[in-house]
Parts: sequence; structure tokens; C-alpha cells
Amino acid sequence: MTPQRLTNEAFAALGAPDLVYVRPVTAAEIIADIPAGALEGHDLSPRQILFAVHRADGERLAVLGDRDSAVAAALAHQLAPVSVH
Repeated sequence: MTPQRLTNEAFAALGAPDLVYVRPVTAAEIIADIPAGALEGHDLSPRQILFAVHRADGERLAVLGDRDSAVAAALAHQLAPVSVH
């Protein structure tokens, strides 16, 4: 039997399409992904820890300043958050 690879979309929909994960990220990771100037007016230290909400396929949906806010945001959008360490 040959193993099959799932597309990102198929993986995200597998079993629990409303499942998201919350994980800590450094501000440096976020800064690297955002166009220059988009963070104007925000004071972020590259070493600052933030919390990102991701779909099962890894797409980042939101970044918040603390874990409780990230979980609350997911719940407010009727998503089921889990933690990733």
C-alpha cells in the first residue's frame, strides 16, 4: 500500500475543521513575515513572546499578546483551541 499525502486543505478539514492550535512565537518570527512598515506604531521587541492561533494546516490566523487572549479569540470565533508546546 502506497502512503498518500494530504493537501493542506484536506489536512485542515480532516476530522475537526474547527480545531486550531495556540503556540508561543517570538515577535521576531512575526516581524519576519510582515511587510516593512506594517508594524509602524507597534512597539515589539524581537525577543518578546506572543501567542499565535493556527489552523490545522499551519496557517496563522491571529497573533495576540498572551495565551488567554489567543484562546478567547479562538473561542469567540467558534473554534476549538488546543495548546502546542
